[in-house]
Amino acid sequence: MSDRAIRATRLGIILIAAALGAGCASSGSKPIIDPDGVDMGRYQNDLAQCQQIAEQVEQKAASGAVGGALIGGVIGAITGNSDQVRKSAGVGGVLGGAKGAAATRQEKSLVVKNCLRSRGYTVLN
Repeated sequence: MSDRAIRATRLGIILIAAALGAGCASSGSKPIIDPDGVDMGRYQNDLAQCQQIAEQVEQKAASGAVGGALIGGVIGAITGNSDQVRKSAGVGGVLGGAKGAAATRQEKSLVVKNCLRSRGYTVLN
């Protein structure tokens, strides 16, 4: 393996780790509500219903992976040979998939929070 290929592989691993870490960090957080005057039994029921509604959010990981693979393939074609195209497309696909999965989690979290707000809860985050 050439020095160039080794550096590209290392960079790919670093980028994948960073994307996965960012995806975990940006995952939709649990809603924090102001509990003043809230019937917690009713809240748990409403939260479950809002989470079920949020499941309607379309998964974005697949489209992100395809887009990432295309971009990675183009970059590989510009900077290297056919082996580099495959590697770059693979790295791009993984990064795009991770980004799409993070976007899906974030959108689901937003749907849950908006649903709770529409039901009269004060969502603090």
